[in-house]
Amino acid sequence: MILPTPIQNLIDAFSRLPGIGPKTASRLTFFLLNAPEEVAGVLSEALHDLKANTVDCPICYNVTSAGRTECEICASSERDPSIVCVVEEPLDVLAMERTGGFTGRYHVLRGVLSPIEGVGPEDLTMRALIERVKAGDIRELILATNPSMEGDATAMYIQQQINIPGVKVTRLARGLPIGGDLEYADQTTLLRALMGRQEMG
Repeated sequence: MILPTPIQNLIDAFSRLPGIGPKTASRLTFFLLNAPEEVAGVLSEALHDLKANTVDCPICYNVTSAGRTECEICASSERDPSIVCVVEEPLDVLAMERTGGFTGRYHVLRGVLSPIEGVGPEDLTMRALIERVKAGDIRELILATNPSMEGDATAMYIQQQINIPGVKVTRLARGLPIGGDLEYADQTTLLRALMGRQEMG
């Protein structure tokens, strides 16, 4: 069956999203086609706002609202600025926050080192992290990259770069499954991993 171009275009657009195959993309497209116009309008406006009204925090590189000079976590006087948790993606910040057990701040790398995919330190926010540590206000750096080959390699690289007296570099304990992602870990496992972190080296 040959579909009208607008329908096929939306199916193709949905198919490019992670975790959405052709069947799910088709279901979503036909749901929107048959839904009241306001449903599609709300989705369209939300997608536009997503790009137009969000920016990266200039301190930690987490996502924040446009117009802010820093994200809510970096701006909070209740957070300990001397303890920084390094994570791969903004979704990992949400996972850590769900534990309710971390009161420091974050640094979002925006990925991991992956020579196979051509991702090096210059493609991440690594330089900003090193400069942040060298500024002298951090006493502990918690490396919370995913327990995968790439996550471990990234943690090792950071440990080698951050060789500054007075800065303790720790890694989340192995309560997390190997090859898993922080965003899928349950709260208890993640909290135990956080509480059982160990110094590297």
